[in-house]
Amino acid sequence: MCLAVPMEVKKITDNWAVVEYEGTRREVRLDLVDPKPEVGDYVIIHAGFALHRIDEEEAKENLKYWKEILNKDI
Repeated sequence: MCLAVPMEVKKITDNWAVVEYEGTRREVRLDLVDPKPEVGDYVIIHAGFALHRIDEEEAKENLKYWKEILNKDI
């Protein structure tokens, strides 16, 4: 099973972006996102690519669920 993670765009250079979630930063490609995100936007990340933009409210709701899942004992 593969999971995609919402992350905030912190920096954009050409077709690359630096994205962040909870202090973890990653470089991702922006080839698949149209329209291109801007700094401060949230994008769904999977396998090193931003798949699409999501609004801040949806991103924060998704991140809330991620935190709940990550804090569970499995």
